[in-house]
Amino acid sequence: MTSRLAPALAAGLSLYAGSLSCSAPALAETITLAPVSVTEWKAVHGSVETRDVAPARARIGGVVVELTITEGDEVEEGQAIGLVRDDKISFQIEALDGQLAAFESQLKTADTELDRAQKLIAQGVVTRQRLDQLSTQSDVLRNQIASTRANRAVLEQQQSEGEILAPVSGKVLSVPVTPGAVIMPGEAVATIGGGGFFLRLALPERLAPMLAEGAEIRISTDTGEKSGTLARIYPQIEGGRVTADVEVEALSTRFVDARVLVDVPVGDRQALTVPQSAIASRNGLDFVTVDTGAGTAERVVVTGGAVETTDAGQGGLVEILSGLSAGDRVIVP
Repeated sequence: MTSRLAPALAAGLSLYAGSLSCSAPALAETITLAPVSVTEWKAVHGSVETRDVAPARARIGGVVVELTITEGDEVEEGQAIGLVRDDKISFQIEALDGQLAAFESQLKTADTELDRAQKLIAQGVVTRQRLDQLSTQSDVLRNQIASTRANRAVLEQQQSEGEILAPVSGKVLSVPVTPGAVIMPGEAVATIGGGGFFLRLALPERLAPMLAEGAEIRISTDTGEKSGTLARIYPQIEGGRVTADVEVEALSTRFVDARVLVDVPVGDRQALTVPQSAIASRNGLDFVTVDTGAGTAERVVVTGGAVETTDAGQGGLVEILSGLSAGDRVIVP
């Protein structure tokens, strides 16, 4: 019985040994593990903001009789977006028109008397003193007419300033008033954001020394991952946070102050990495084949996900958290 089981037992042991130790593939490559520099990323939230936030203000007080915009509209600089009317200005203009008509009638009479006096002075009927009085009266009336017309022009300018103009080109963020509302001079009728859009970050103060202008930033959006550039770091720290601006091309501007997930590089660290092709997954475990010198063996490893290194020519690497150590020779198929 024993003699007949011996060959079968030997075959089983050989198969079991083969499962623990395997020969390297013919085209396999062997690499020696060494620590590499890996970029450390910090996940924070940024908000989409406009460079300029300018209120469109009423230049005169009165009643808002017209508003041609609403939140979300795009406007151009100088575009008329509303109208404020003050009826008192119209009444003042009408009063000045009446004064002008009276002054012009008086001037016409004064000019007629002055012409008559100039004809009669040669005959000695009118004295030189009377002629001077008539000439002065005519000049005074002309000056009064000029002054009244100047006052009327001022009122007309005030009336024209009832037109509310967009201070910048951009998007209307808020419209706090409605037609029919009474407003004071200088009161904001709308808030307009312009000058382009960017991401503003508020990072913990401890990360400030690790930030550098010009660093690449990763932004997660609904359409995928985008890259941006850390354009400005503000020197003043408020509330334990440092403020920074990120330039991003084709940034979604549908919502202002929308929160966006951003990955910021905050330094480098040392890590062990292997190519993705060196890892084999079976039954929920990850295995890496190493050269032990006496043969090959598979080791169970714990991976930490894909990483980006600062070393040139390194790509498609996976960090090894445990199971391998520096100096191990890894076989890459």
